Amino acid sequence: MTFDVRPASVFEDVRAVIGPKSPTATVCWCLSYRIPAKLNNELRGPARGEHVAGLCRADPAPGVLAYDGEVPVGWAAVAPRSETSFARSRKIPHVDELPVWSLWCLRVRPGHRGEGVTHALIAGAVEFARDHGAPAVEAYPLDSGDAKVDTTMAYAGIRRNFERAGFVHAADTTSVLAGHPRVLMRLELRRS
Repeated sequence: MTFDVRPASVFEDVRAVIGPKSPTATVCWCLSYRIPAKLNNELRGPARGEHVAGLCRADPAPGVLAYDGEVPVGWAAVAPRSETSFARSRKIPHVDELPVWSLWCLRVRPGHRGEGVTHALIAGAVEFARDHGAPAVEAYPLDSGDAKVDTTMAYAGIRRNFERAGFVHAADTTSVLAGHPRVLMRLELRRS
């Protein structure tokens, strides 16, 4: 199956993939790593969606969406690391001073899992970062081996999916998610 991956600039489509069923619910909206902790804690209920709507109007968009026809089926958050909490993380190291982009969240809508959406999202996020001048893209997926990962905690991605996309292990981290260590994977984008 082929998916079209586009910048996440249409808020209604972003909401369809990562928004809550109830508009008053306080859910992540993929803001936890994107904004400072204080603001993340202050934004409650509909204010979280309003903040994301503003990000969707910005350039660059806050990530990419995968579409099956005109139906949004997946989301990937990607942005310069310097604009995320990973810039200040004590658990996820900096490999060097290169102004890398971070790819930290993948979400596939129920009913579309197992169709290759994640692979399309990773490839689309890499192209999006490349188009915006990123010299490299980092991800911080779970190194779960063959162990099953709960779907809700798989948002960080799985190491083998990034390896399939050409990312290489760049560093270990002290971050653990869902009982699995996270590793720093990296894909260099500099052209010779």
